[in-house]
Amino acid sequence: MSYRLIRTAGWHRRWIVLARIALATPLAFAAAHEAAAQWKPEGAIELIATNAPGGGSDRILRLMQKVMQEQRTTLTINVVNKPGGGSAIAYNYLNQHPGDARFLVMASKNVLTNNIAGHGPSYTTLTPVAHLFTEYIAVTVTPNSPIKSGRELVERLQKDPRALSFGIAASIGGANHQGVAAALSKAGIDIKKLRAAIFPSGGAASTALFGVHVDVVPVSVGFATSLMRNGQVRIIAIAAPQRLPGDLADVPTWREQGYDAVVPQWRGFIGPRGLTAPQLAYWEQSFRRLLDSPEWKKELDANFWQADYRNGAGFRKVLDEDNVELTRFLDELGLLVKKS
Repeated sequence: MSYRLIRTAGWHRRWIVLARIALATPLAFAAAHEAAAQWKPEGAIELIATNAPGGGSDRILRLMQKVMQEQRTTLTINVVNKPGGGSAIAYNYLNQHPGDARFLVMASKNVLTNNIAGHGPSYTTLTPVAHLFTEYIAVTVTPNSPIKSGRELVERLQKDPRALSFGIAASIGGANHQGVAAALSKAGIDIKKLRAAIFPSGGAASTALFGVHVDVVPVSVGFATSLMRNGQVRIIAIAAPQRLPGDLADVPTWREQGYDAVVPQWRGFIGPRGLTAPQLAYWEQSFRRLLDSPEWKKELDANFWQADYRNGAGFRKVLDEDNVELTRFLDELGLLVKKS
């Protein structure tokens, strides 16, 4: 065989090898990508409530647990309560599991207000997973309370900001507190002078109301409605942009009573730092399945929740925007902790 033929055969073999590598490389990448994209939790999932049993996030998680468990019967989903510190304990616990997407907190604005007030981690050290829905805050009193409306509440406090006591879950500056303080501030009342007792959950605050240990309790509208149906409270104002339907059709908003106070409370899931794109994709698919289910839509209607799904990136924008607004609110309360 001539040198020319040997050289040609050698190049031919090299081209075959190179072609095989070229074909195999994208297939290998594709296989790796597919394996990563198919991430699924191994072991029990912990959905973490920031308050005690009976509180807002606890109630929501137990409803979700039921629906999600029915959709994916092979999964073990546990609701874990981590009350205290206005939700700081829950988020500190979450960040003990970096990169582990089996741990998710049912988040609310407290993740922002806590850090602004100098408690708990910054939302920037966590991973937004999904923004699910929005609800509003209702202001409740006992059925035999002399306070018949939001306007009467304001008029009493204009005379003396310390005339009435408030039960607040689960921290000063959070959405429940804002649901009443925003209207009072619009009326010119110094909200720093209000008498407020802090409780670990809306259920605990409402129990104090039933025992007449406090005069007024702002809670989520879904929880307030369940108490109203049972004859346990009267709702005197709702911090919604317009009147809500159904059982709440006769309850005026703060706006209708002369005070432009709208306080939406969002609910969503936040994970620990270090979650990956495949982990986020898994939960995005799972939560979309949850939101599309008839069982969950029934809960939305029953609790006056407004579906507002956003993925992790969209949720991060909500957190960024609300952090600016809530920093101003806590500054007004004198609770802003200056960062060095």
